Amino acid sequence: MNFPEELEKRTQWTETVIKKFLPKEEGSQRVVMEAMNYSVLAGGKRLRPLMMYETYQMFGGTSDVVCPFMAAMEMIHTYSLVHDDLPAMDNDEYRRGKLTTHAKYGHAMGILAGDGLLNYAFETAVKAFEGKKDMGEIQQVAKALQILAKKAGIYGMIGGQVADVNCSGQKIKKELLDEIYERKTSALLEASMMVGATLAGAGEEEIRILEQVASDVGWAFQIRDDILDVTSTLETLGKPVNSDDKNEKTTYVTLMGLDQASKDVEEISARAIRLLASLPYSNEFLTELIKSLVYREK
Repeated sequence: MNFPEELEKRTQWTETVIKKFLPKEEGSQRVVMEAMNYSVLAGGKRLRPLMMYETYQMFGGTSDVVCPFMAAMEMIHTYSLVHDDLPAMDNDEYRRGKLTTHAKYGHAMGILAGDGLLNYAFETAVKAFEGKKDMGEIQQVAKALQILAKKAGIYGMIGGQVADVNCSGQKIKKELLDEIYERKTSALLEASMMVGATLAGAGEEEIRILEQVASDVGWAFQIRDDILDVTSTLETLGKPVNSDDKNEKTTYVTLMGLDQASKDVEEISARAIRLLASLPYSNEFLTELIKSLVYREK
């Protein structure tokens, strides 16, 4: 398998799926729809919906029931970035080399665009019920919705954001930082793999294993992000570097040092791959995708 070629091809297909579910820019509220679409289409790896689809396929899924969830996941991820960039949060004006939503449309519309994406994500996800008559399939969609809502909410990503904001400017211990990373970054990756497996009919133990795999991937991903924040450039990274230092945030690098952070990324990602390989199913592309995340340059 030529991984770079496959990644490009599958990412483009994922992009097509996401675009299919974006709102039409019309009506008196058109500006918020423009801001929502601008935010989603401003770039990105489409990592979460791609991981969702690959996990769905790994467990034998073949229908398009996963597609609304793929789009919903990217909307939720994007809304979190839109709000994260706001002046009250990280106050960043560039992301992925482009103006952030609030920098382009104003602070108020930045808030509303994020709100719109979160609500529209669930409007989109429930479309997976359409045409479903089999009770087993209906239960799978309902369970997937439950996973998505919990991992995106106060017990998942938002909970991580709250702890992150509350700790800004303070020295914190590694245990709390690990908890922040688990919720803020890992939660949506966990939801992606768990939703994909759930929609394909995976068992409870298999879903639990995938949750741990995605937790490790998210942890390693965030540590790598901390490393890039101090070693990369705006041109390469696509967003401001040294922003954590500017916002007086404790990171894995500030706690453990650059060398130890790099070693831990290796160890955590290797553990995730071993655990993924322990499942009775395999997906070569998904394995290579996970490997590529922790060695990325942006």
